Amino acid sequence: MSSAQFGFRTVEAEEKTSLVKGVFDAVASRYDLMNDAMSFGLHRLWKRAFISEAAVRNSMRCLDVAGGTGDIAFALLKAGAAHVTISDINNAMLNEGRKRADDRGILQKVEWLCANAESLPLPDNGYHLYTIAFGIRNVTHIDKALAEAHRVLAPGGRFLCLEFSKVNMELLARAYDSYSFNVIPKLGKWIAGDGAPYQYLVESIRTFPAQEKFSAMIEKAGFKQVRHINMSGGVVAIHSGYKI
Repeated sequence: MSSAQFGFRTVEAEEKTSLVKGVFDAVASRYDLMNDAMSFGLHRLWKRAFISEAAVRNSMRCLDVAGGTGDIAFALLKAGAAHVTISDINNAMLNEGRKRADDRGILQKVEWLCANAESLPLPDNGYHLYTIAFGIRNVTHIDKALAEAHRVLAPGGRFLCLEFSKVNMELLARAYDSYSFNVIPKLGKWIAGDGAPYQYLVESIRTFPAQEKFSAMIEKAGFKQVRHINMSGGVVAIHSGYKI
């Protein structure tokens, strides 16, 4: 059996999927609130830059993977996307997204799909834009998820990923590590009622490939014109590639 990283723990690959589901089952109802608390609201600016980078056109069919509570999908619709499908492996997160969409009166404008990013029940060449924000590091086999992204995109389609990355400023890296390990799990316990999922999330950021290595993985999946944009000193990065 193959192994995978679940934070700093090495687990059986098949076990990681269920462990990740458990993490998001535990935090789904407070997920957005914790994002604001953990990032001091910066995640909203990062996502805004991500949507701007997407350069949405009115004809676009978009797939937002690990899209759970709907932030990215709703922004894509607002930017003028013709159609958005949200895919997430976790039903609890999708249920939160449905509630939010219903509150906005856009429930019927979004297609909802509970599926694993490594094996999407979707046709080849069906989308113009594939987005995934703060989700790909939770995938058990990142290479399989990237291959699926390439498969479901139409020729000329774009892969766009927003993810935590490697901080490239030494003083910031030290402060960021101290905050991450000493504060975030405590915030999770206080706000979400459980610190363990946030201990995993902090650890998962540290085990995710650095910018250049992840770019190489995107290229290996068949994407061209691969590049990344660092934000906040490398705390997060936007990765981009095209299916030619």
